[in-house]
Amino acid sequence: METKKTAKKTASKTVTKKTGKTPAKKDAAKQLKDLFEDSLKDIYWAEKALVKALPKMHKNATDKKLKTAIEKHFNETQVHVKRLEECFASLGKKAQAKKCDAMQGLLDEGKSIMEETEPGAVRDAGIIAAAQKVEHYEIATYGSLAAYAKVLKEKECLNNLLATLSEEKKCDALLTKIADTAINSKAK
Repeated sequence: METKKTAKKTASKTVTKKTGKTPAKKDAAKQLKDLFEDSLKDIYWAEKALVKALPKMHKNATDKKLKTAIEKHFNETQVHVKRLEECFASLGKKAQAKKCDAMQGLLDEGKSIMEETEPGAVRDAGIIAAAQKVEHYEIATYGSLAAYAKVLKEKECLNNLLATLSEEKKCDALLTKIADTAINSKAK
């Protein structure tokens, strides 16, 4: 015989299957500010993870322009971490990281690409592809966060987020240029 609690839980799962709606967790964001702060925690984790991953990419790259681009972005990423910390401070919050499953997946894929390619132009092409997937994720995230900050009138955060967004876009464009002008042709 089902208890009321079990029946309610079963009914909830059934409703979810029928409607296709995902039930919210108990600590789910209720306001845009909550979503904003939660998303800042995700990207903070992502940027810190990227600080650890970029030196590995640099060691595995062979093209000088690619190595230089990775080194430049490593330095920028350290600044991105500091900007996020400034964002948290302007909100009166302690900088806190929350594991970002999306970034973890992208970094795992990048590692896999390096393991599955021989050093040289083919691996360099793979590193560029993996790095651009990361850049595109960051561009989408920083774009959304900037939109939230604008609505929430968080000007200091907005300025920091827009500065980082601009750098992410420039990095993506540089990676495309490096791939198009040298790497992809050598890799074929």
